[in-house]
Amino acid sequence: MTVVPVTSPDLDAAEVSWFAALCSDDYQFLGVPEGHLRSSWEHCSSIVKTAEAQGFRNILCPSSYQVGQDTLSFVAGCAPITDKINLLAAVRCGEMQPIMLARTIATLDHMLEGRLTVNIISSNFPGEEADSGYRYQRSREVVEILKQAWTQDEINYEGQIYNFKGLTTDPARPYQTGGPLLYFGGYSPDALDLCGQHCDVYLMWPEKIEELEGRMKAVHAVAEKYDRTLDYGLRVHMIVRDTEKEAQEYADYIVSKLDDDQGTAIRERALDAKSLGVSHQSKNREIADQFGYIEPNLWTGVGRARSGCGAALVGSTDQVMSKIEAYQKMGIRAFIFSGYPHEEEAKHFGARVMPNLKTCSLPEAYGRVPAETPATPLGNGVRR
Repeated sequence: MTVVPVTSPDLDAAEVSWFAALCSDDYQFLGVPEGHLRSSWEHCSSIVKTAEAQGFRNILCPSSYQVGQDTLSFVAGCAPITDKINLLAAVRCGEMQPIMLARTIATLDHMLEGRLTVNIISSNFPGEEADSGYRYQRSREVVEILKQAWTQDEINYEGQIYNFKGLTTDPARPYQTGGPLLYFGGYSPDALDLCGQHCDVYLMWPEKIEELEGRMKAVHAVAEKYDRTLDYGLRVHMIVRDTEKEAQEYADYIVSKLDDDQGTAIRERALDAKSLGVSHQSKNREIADQFGYIEPNLWTGVGRARSGCGAALVGSTDQVMSKIEAYQKMGIRAFIFSGYPHEEEAKHFGARVMPNLKTCSLPEAYGRVPAETPATPLGNGVRR
């Protein structure tokens, strides 16, 4: 039974995405760095190409100030080496002057011929300790300026943080009508309000199904105030094998060399380490059983060595498919999967699960991408 209405009632197709480990978040054994798995153009671009070959429709390119590569530069580099997969670029609002960001994203969108999506992030900067309300206000203003730049002839904006008057937007029009889809994750009331008014896909981290249902209902209630509907996504790690026993054994294997102090250090180096979302992932580990499971096939062991998304679906092909189908029935149709090491696990998932899934590209489903030629600037950038 669908929990909330979505933009399209056709839930038999899902955007199935993978993860490019730009932030040195790739291991054979969690928390044990290996040179060939560390963040590099060679390794991470290989993950992207493997994901495309396996049929994934999008790939999240994350952002970190501590480790890894620059996200937007990486996405630009992927344009000439891919031709089907979309790229979901994580953008930390306020890091770049908004008008320059609008032009950068528009340029990337043309380079990728509409294969660009954007993950809006509201985080502290290095050395900054801003309260949640300020960070989300900054993100709100950035998003509103982006939409003006992508849909109007000039920018006139008066906010608490940014003020612009009579600035031309040429040539900031993106390839996609109205600009790339905006993906967003956040738990506070300010976060939900920003998402409900301006973003397109609300991303969640793994929790018990009843918790996910509650989050979807809360976001939907906010979106209704703005006469909008959203789509919903789930970011979760993946360990799929022919049998449940094999998958569970592999889960135990990847944490077999994990030092808890090292895992704590990895979690705390992230600037979102104290966020509300991360605290919920920590709570999952506290309520898990002795083997780390909070419900059948949902294992929290991954969160011992990473901030953010901290749980994995662990099981046989049939078990993983059943979980995905249950999520789809709730109204989720955007999935961002990952696994360790990322190339190998993409192949496991690609061979076992992808043939059983009907997939779609959300920008194409929404009509954002023109069929043959770049779109003329139309619309107001507000998705209903």
